[in-house]
Amino acid sequence: MAKRCFSVSELAVLLGAETVDSEHLIDGIGTLKSATQSQLSFLHNGRYQSQLKTSQAGAVLVSPEHRDEVESIALVVADPYIAYARATALFCDQAVSAKGNVSPLASVSESAVLADNVSVDAHAVIGDRAVINSGVSLGANSVVGADCVIGENTRIAANVTLYNKITIGANCVIHSGAVLGADGFGFANNQGEWIKIHQLGGVRLGDRVEVGANTTIDRGALDDTVIGHGVILDNQIQIAHNVIIGDNTAIAGCTAIAGSTRIGKNCTIAGACAITGHLTITDGTHITAMSLISKSILQAGAFSSGTVMEPHQQWKRNAVRFRHLDELFHRVKKLEKL
Repeated sequence: MAKRCFSVSELAVLLGAETVDSEHLIDGIGTLKSATQSQLSFLHNGRYQSQLKTSQAGAVLVSPEHRDEVESIALVVADPYIAYARATALFCDQAVSAKGNVSPLASVSESAVLADNVSVDAHAVIGDRAVINSGVSLGANSVVGADCVIGENTRIAANVTLYNKITIGANCVIHSGAVLGADGFGFANNQGEWIKIHQLGGVRLGDRVEVGANTTIDRGALDDTVIGHGVILDNQIQIAHNVIIGDNTAIAGCTAIAGSTRIGKNCTIAGACAITGHLTITDGTHITAMSLISKSILQAGAFSSGTVMEPHQQWKRNAVRFRHLDELFHRVKKLEKL
């Protein structure tokens, strides 16, 4: 793939910066410390402000108050971090198969419907009655089950598995190893014997959803598991059957969400959280790392649980004291009555 290159003037237009008249060429992005004359950088965090004077970057994205501190060319924008995010799309060199190229080594059902400019890599499998819309790319060894629907311009990486009856919206990204539509963990106990509850629902993803590597989203028991528009899911997340996640919510890696929990819009859930089943988490909720959420959150705010890091010997002493907390409570209550 040819290296992408833009003049600073072109970047100013593409990134919504104040107009700059410069033909200096930029072919990549780097940090303030590491960028070269042919690279773009940005200042978002004030702790790196001192690096503006020494940076070798050919151009730097800055907010208006920092324009005079840039030694090279200042690209002045309202929000340098947002401009940087948009710039990464210009220089992304991730290989995508040519549109309309279906590998002869792929297996495509005769009843599947593929748009003209869909790409399918070697050893991918597309099942009966699947509908693959315009601009979709399907990576090597990925499987699209029967009756799946994949929206326009969605990119499915190698080694992704979509079970049957999975619906994915437009402009989504599904990373390698993700599994959508495996059975939810549903069993009924009959006098010690586990009777499987077959999962009859599906999974529905909205538009602009990103699913990280090795993340799993289980199919619903009867109704679908639903992921809203603009949701971003990190790697190695477990989403159980019939979970509903609202638009634009972000969830970090290794979080697990038990069945039938409803998470609102615009929430952020940090890594390694555990959320038990049949809960409601309201819009705009923020949950910090390693939190255990065992009851519904009905008023927006920030929530935490667990203990923070401390020296090991101190942690051991506090752990012992925690075991005596109930005893201490009753002693204090007794003293209060005297």
